[in-house]
Amino acid sequence: MELHHNTVHNDAIIDAQPYADDAPGQNVRPWGTVAMSQTNLRGQFVWHELMSPDAQAAAVFYSNVLPWTSESSTVPGYILWMNGRARLAGLMPQPSAVRDSGAPPNWLVYIATPEVDATVEAAQQLGGKLLKAPTDIPGIGRFAVLSDPQGAAFAVFTPVMNAPLDAAALSAGRFSWHELATTDPDRALAFYAPLFGWTRGPTHDMGAGGLYQVIEHAGVPVGGLHVLQDPSKPPRWLSYVRVERIEAVLEAVQAHGGRVLNGPHVVSGGDRVAQIMDPQGGTIALHELAQTAAAAPKRRARPAKRAARRPRKAAAKRTAKRATPRVKPAAKRSGARTRPKSVRARAKPAGRAAAARKTAARRAAKRASAKSIARRRVKAAAPRPAVRKPRAARVRTKKTASRLRRPRR
Repeated sequence: MELHHNTVHNDAIIDAQPYADDAPGQNVRPWGTVAMSQTNLRGQFVWHELMSPDAQAAAVFYSNVLPWTSESSTVPGYILWMNGRARLAGLMPQPSAVRDSGAPPNWLVYIATPEVDATVEAAQQLGGKLLKAPTDIPGIGRFAVLSDPQGAAFAVFTPVMNAPLDAAALSAGRFSWHELATTDPDRALAFYAPLFGWTRGPTHDMGAGGLYQVIEHAGVPVGGLHVLQDPSKPPRWLSYVRVERIEAVLEAVQAHGGRVLNGPHVVSGGDRVAQIMDPQGGTIALHELAQTAAAAPKRRARPAKRAARRPRKAAAKRTAKRATPRVKPAAKRSGARTRPKSVRARAKPAGRAAAARKTAARRAAKRASAKSIARRRVKAAAPRPAVRKPRAARVRTKKTASRLRRPRR
C-alpha cells in the first residue's frame, strides 16, 4: 500500500486538474459544474484516481459499462474520464515495482480541506501516516496522500479559491457515495470526524455484517463505515457511481470481462447497489436511486388464451377492413353540404337515439328467436305417447297389406 501511493506522479495530477479550453469561450471544469468557496470545502470528495496494471484496457472497460468517455492528457500514460464536459477521475499505469509487490489496483479518493498542511499535521497526531508529503500544483492547489490508523489510504486536497467541486452527485455517471471498510469503525470515525467535520448519522443493523454507520457532512449523508468482512484484504475506501439501470450495467460488466462481486440488492431507503470488479482487479460500486427503480414500467402478464386470441381478432379486423371498399357519400364527393354544420350537429343526438333503439330492437328480436328455438328443441326432445289405433283400422290395414303382397295374375 505504501509503495502504491508513494509512486503517484505529481505531473499527472497537475494535468488532471486544470481547466481546458475544448471550445471557444468554454472551459471544462475538472470535477463538476458548481463553484464552491473555501468555507464549505472541508470534507467534500472532489477527485478519484485509479492505478491499473493495464490502463488502456481499464479505460476501454469503464467507458463501455459507465456513461464515461476517456480522454488523453499531456502526461504520457495518464488518462482522464469525462462525464459530459465534467472531469470525474484519472487513470494511470501501475508501476512494475507495485505490481511485483502484489498490491492490487484500487481507487484513491481525494477529500477537500481548507489547509493541507494543517490537516496532515492533525492526521499524524490522530494516528495517521503520511504516504506522500504535501505538494503544490501550480494554479490548482496543494495535495498530500495519507493513511488512517487502520491502513486505508486517502488523499487530501486544497484547491484554489472558488474551485469547482462535484455537486451533481445525483446525475448518472457521477460519484454519489463513499464507503469505508475498516477493522475498527469507531476508531476510524474518531479519526476522520475532527479532520473533515463529519458527524455520526443513523446506524443500520446488517445482521451478520454488523452495524453500518452513516457519516454526514453539513447534515447531508455522504458515506458510511462498516466492519471489514474479509480479513485477508486491507481496509479501503469504496466509491459508488450513480447509474440509471443497474441490471443493464451489470450485463455490460460481464459482457466486457468484468465480474459482479455482489448485488444488486436493496438498501435502506429503497436504493439498489451492486459491487463490480474490472478485468484488471479494480473494484467499484454501482448505485441506483429508489425513484429510478420505481419509475420502471411493470407489464402485467396476460392469460395465455387471451394473448393468443387477440392477434387473431386483430388480423381478422384488418383483413375485413382491407376488403371493404371505402366509398364516400355523394355529398362529400361533390364537396357540397346538404345541411349546415349547425343543423348536422343538432341532428347527431337524434341519430344516436334512433341507432340505440334499432340496436335494442335487434337484441330483443335475437332474444325472442333464441327462446323460440329453445322451445322447439325442448318440444322435439320430449317423449310422445303411443296412440293405439281402433281394431277396425288395424284389420283393414292388415287386409290391405296382404292384398298388396299378392302377386298379380
